[in-house]
Amino acid sequence: MAASDRRAELLEAAIRVMARDGVAKATTRAVVTEADMTLGAFHYCFESRAQLLELVTETLTERYVAEVRGLFAPHKDIRDSVLDSLHAFWKGFEANPGEHQISYELTQYALRNPGFEDVAGKQYEIFLRAFAGLLELAADNAGIEWTEPVPVLARYVHSTIDGLNMTWLVDRNTADSQAALALLADHLLLHARPRAV
Repeated sequence: MAASDRRAELLEAAIRVMARDGVAKATTRAVVTEADMTLGAFHYCFESRAQLLELVTETLTERYVAEVRGLFAPHKDIRDSVLDSLHAFWKGFEANPGEHQISYELTQYALRNPGFEDVAGKQYEIFLRAFAGLLELAADNAGIEWTEPVPVLARYVHSTIDGLNMTWLVDRNTADSQAALALLADHLLLHARPRAV
């Protein structure tokens, strides 16, 4: 097996272990057992467990963001664009709740364990960059500009969706969650104006 294939299989094995048993129990031994490989194979592919956790986080986050980009269709109407973006994120979330639960566990694990701080930082950096890109794309297609800095709006959108995601993981109330997304879209539009020519 090529090194890249072995690495990819170990990543997917780690995701399966985390989804089933939680992040704390995804030891190197548990991961190689899941992948039917040796500890030597793990150490050949990864410098450390920290690197594995970082790559799992990046893999899950990039997978989610790529799916959203594929679903997002920009419109001339800014509200439709914003709602499209928010609903695309939500659709991806509901399709893979287990992976998102891993993401939250990874964030908490990284924040509580010295040496893992970068894992959480990179995860949120990817999400904030994705939201900023979608806000800019929506604005360009609708011919508007945001009255607040895009990084601030991206943080606001991400924070709201993060809270909705966690609440949904607890109560599975899709209808209220989608209604809250519509409120978020309406509030965002209070910070939009026609672009100056």
